[in-house]
Amino acid sequence: MDRIVLTGGGTAGHVTPNIALIPHLIEKGYEIHYIGTKNGIEHNLISQYNNVTYHSVQSGKLRRYRDIKNLTDPFKVIYGVGQSASIIRKLKPSIVFSKGGFVSVPVVIGAWMNHIPVIVHESDITPGLANKIATKFAKKVCTTFPETVDHFKDGKAEYTGTPIRRELLEGSAKKGLEICQFNGQKPVLMIMGGSLGAVAVNNCIRDIIKKLINKFDVIHICGKGNIDEKYNDLQGYAQFEYVSDDLPHLMAAADIIVSRAGANSIYEFLALKKPCLLIPLPLSASRGDQILNAKSFEKQGFSKVLMQEDMNIDTLYISILDLYNNKNKYIQAMSKQDHANSLDKILSIIDQYAKE
Repeated sequence: MDRIVLTGGGTAGHVTPNIALIPHLIEKGYEIHYIGTKNGIEHNLISQYNNVTYHSVQSGKLRRYRDIKNLTDPFKVIYGVGQSASIIRKLKPSIVFSKGGFVSVPVVIGAWMNHIPVIVHESDITPGLANKIATKFAKKVCTTFPETVDHFKDGKAEYTGTPIRRELLEGSAKKGLEICQFNGQKPVLMIMGGSLGAVAVNNCIRDIIKKLINKFDVIHICGKGNIDEKYNDLQGYAQFEYVSDDLPHLMAAADIIVSRAGANSIYEFLALKKPCLLIPLPLSASRGDQILNAKSFEKQGFSKVLMQEDMNIDTLYISILDLYNNKNKYIQAMSKQDHANSLDKILSIIDQYAKE
């Protein structure tokens, strides 16, 4: 039996593609181990899988900005490299698959020290700092966007798309409506802000929520600590901090979606053929990766984009109505893409390097 080590964490976006791979790797006969941090989101998400063995290591965050922790976190990374190298030496896996995030760096280096082939998956159009480091030790880089291939030399990168969780494709719209106590007489608008929420979007949505519920039933996944109890009894409005098991049903019920532009989320919308209004994180709060993601989807006809600096109660409301009125145009463009092919490509690359 081949043994594989998965890694990636820090945010849900660095974990969910690994989760999408797990059932298919099991079907192929792989014994699966996961290396992450003890208190990271990856531990919470992976611990629900009884057939995956979890190992904890230290890691430090890699920051581009000044912070006192920049003096101590490199030592955590070095310690984590030693821990990872020791774990991998004992496991003797055939392959390591890294989804990125700061936790992946010591794991990838630990694998390289043990001469274990590494495959890195890059979600965004331009690689983040962690993956810039990790790819130096990798045999292959899989990319979510075709534009990303040009950022890597020597033919190391291949455009594969991103794996989509099987359960996400099996949601029931009827069950989603029941969860929200909607009667199905109005179209459903879903707002998502990522695993941590999006305060600016949340606030603007609530400023126009009474106008919105005249036309839509609204599902609002607003992030941990962002529930506003004064809206709990508002008819046609269902708010959640975070949704896990029921997410496939809520997404199946949605006619259109308003969201940030994290790569994994928008590819899930693509797989589900859900027209989306993307409001990427601004440059003041990110390195600009979401802006590039959103512009790529807009160029391909998959989504409408509203920049946060242009967002107000009028532009947001008008953009939502325009998205809904033209939803068939977006669905038609998305219908030309084959998400299943992405999963097959990545599994084929894993098999290839595991056998080598």
